[in-house]
Amino acid sequence: MNGQSEVLADFEQTIVAIASSAEPSSRGVVRLSGLDVAEILGRMDLETARGSAAKRFDAEVNLGTPIGWVPVSLLHWPTERSYTGQPSAELHLFGSQPLLLGIVDRAIQAGARAARPGEFTLRAFLGGRLDLTQAEAVLGVIEAEGRGSLNQALEQLAGNLSRPLEAMRDEILNLLADVEAGLDFVDEDIEFISDELLVERLKVILNQIDQTWETMKQRGGGSYDPVVTLRGEPNAGKSFLMNQVTQTEAAIVADVPGTTRDVVYSRVKIGRREIRLADTAGIEAGRCEVERQSQQHAKEASQQAMLRLWCVDASRSDLEEAIDMLLEVSHAERKSSVIDFWIATKFDRCELSEPDLMELLLSRLSAGSDTKRVHVCSALTGHGMDSLVEKIESLLDSIDREEIGSVLGTAARCQQSLGRARDATDAAIGLTISGQGHEFVAAEIRLLAEAIGEVTGAVYTDDLLDRVFSRFCIGK
Repeated sequence: MNGQSEVLADFEQTIVAIASSAEPSSRGVVRLSGLDVAEILGRMDLETARGSAAKRFDAEVNLGTPIGWVPVSLLHWPTERSYTGQPSAELHLFGSQPLLLGIVDRAIQAGARAARPGEFTLRAFLGGRLDLTQAEAVLGVIEAEGRGSLNQALEQLAGNLSRPLEAMRDEILNLLADVEAGLDFVDEDIEFISDELLVERLKVILNQIDQTWETMKQRGGGSYDPVVTLRGEPNAGKSFLMNQVTQTEAAIVADVPGTTRDVVYSRVKIGRREIRLADTAGIEAGRCEVERQSQQHAKEASQQAMLRLWCVDASRSDLEEAIDMLLEVSHAERKSSVIDFWIATKFDRCELSEPDLMELLLSRLSAGSDTKRVHVCSALTGHGMDSLVEKIESLLDSIDREEIGSVLGTAARCQQSLGRARDATDAAIGLTISGQGHEFVAAEIRLLAEAIGEVTGAVYTDDLLDRVFSRFCIGK
């Protein structure tokens, strides 16, 4: 962009751009946004909506010689109830670039200005339709190259990051109001908030900041060890497999079902990275409180994982039923951005050949599964163990590639602000405990509110907007 200050100066001017892919397609979209949208559409001889309701019209636009009249579908939002928070319109037509460029030229001749990269989403942000993390999620949706990165961007767009941060900032501002009210009435000996309650509320905020920081780390914004979980029925060979991969005796191995009760973690280097491999309790109905808790812990570990290794005992006579049962569990526990990998264990006891066993696994799994997501091995004999580690490394690499993009950029940008928020909270707690006076505490809480506001864009500078929106393409 040519500087966000320039964009802010003509925020109300109507802009136009192609909003669809540059690749040939059956349909294309030209988007307009600004206070003069209705007038510009009128100069293009297009009917516009009256009142406040959005409407759709079938019309034609004259693009002159040699193209002539082109049929379009016009969608008109006459008020601020649009994506950008301004009067807006979209013209849908054949996805031919010459036709789309012709529509843009007609709109410019009628008084619109060519949009800059990211200007539509910037206007949505400035108009209060999106916060900054959601604006970055729009870019994440555009750039997504796989289901994992797309799901993560869609979750962020839905507000799963910004909502708790906004709630946290509201609590911080309420706390600041209580502290400053006490300062206003200090001569009248009125206590709006005690030091004990102030410290308690600040510690709650500190815990929320730490939780958000951990979320950011899991999005790729910092160094962390990805979690890989082992899931399966009792006696499926999970614990023995874990010990062989980690070359430790981290997990207890026995033929008695239910040996593993709690989640057992062990760090192991897979290729260039360290992971936390988690052995979980075998999947079964919890008959007592201990078993119910062990099942709950296993489920939570599964939902936090980046990669899940579903272990099926290949020596079972009811192998197909066992796979189907695990499939049901995997779907019930599934969260976005997780990859499922299926392992037939105990191959040394299996009557099927390896190709037949692979074919059986693939036939039971969902459509689109391939040999990269299934494996056959025996931890006892070592068959397939080296290639198992190689496949796990390859899957982790593919996750890393998907995670790179604007959602990762959100994490990196937010961590700096969260670090300042944590420092301010620590300082406020220390000042309160040492009795330094609420004037100093209030100053730190203001810094805390500002740092949290930077994350969602409640507090922003031209520099920050440049860093975020300069990565967008034109038309978004």
